[in-house]
Amino acid sequence: MSTPAQPSRRCLAILVTLILLPTLILAALLLPWLNRLVALNSEIEHSSEQIARYRRLVEQLPKLRAELEQAQANETFAAFYFKAPTQALAGAQVQSQIQEIVKVAGGRLISTQILPTEVQEVPPRIRVRVQIQGSTETLLAVLQRINQAKPFLFVERLSVRSSARPLESVSPMARRPLPEQGGGLTVRLDLYGFVLGGRMQ
Repeated sequence: MSTPAQPSRRCLAILVTLILLPTLILAALLLPWLNRLVALNSEIEHSSEQIARYRRLVEQLPKLRAELEQAQANETFAAFYFKAPTQALAGAQVQSQIQEIVKVAGGRLISTQILPTEVQEVPPRIRVRVQIQGSTETLLAVLQRINQAKPFLFVERLSVRSSARPLESVSPMARRPLPEQGGGLTVRLDLYGFVLGGRMQ
């Protein structure tokens, strides 16, 4: 014989199931949507900050252009840059300047080569590889004159190789270098300078 409590429990369990099941389904549907909504709000906020930053940059463009034109028109400022419409002409200017520096320093210029430039650089940079021969004093003089050069020149890479040859002897341990006559260093320099108002082609 069943007691009255059993139907009541069964009804209560059915009622709880009817309430909990839709709640769980609703939560399973709403939680991803709420997470996506939070993520979208965060993306909108980030995009708004980027747009505001870009607007500030765009507003500053006319001022920056005016300052650049003023700097280009300033002869004192322009004296630090090479002036040439093309890469070849700018390279010729750098090569001529290096040739004069090496000559005054008492070295011997072996070769010069214009290196490729980066298209996106502003102002454009002209790079030249130079190979010279001379003594240690020659190298120091060349570096000092490059440091004082106008238009400005910058040393990007420097490699030094000795041209001294060992004396042939019976014992390898007894070998010693020959004394140098006029300098025994071969120096390779990668130099660059900036070009004002030039288009590198």
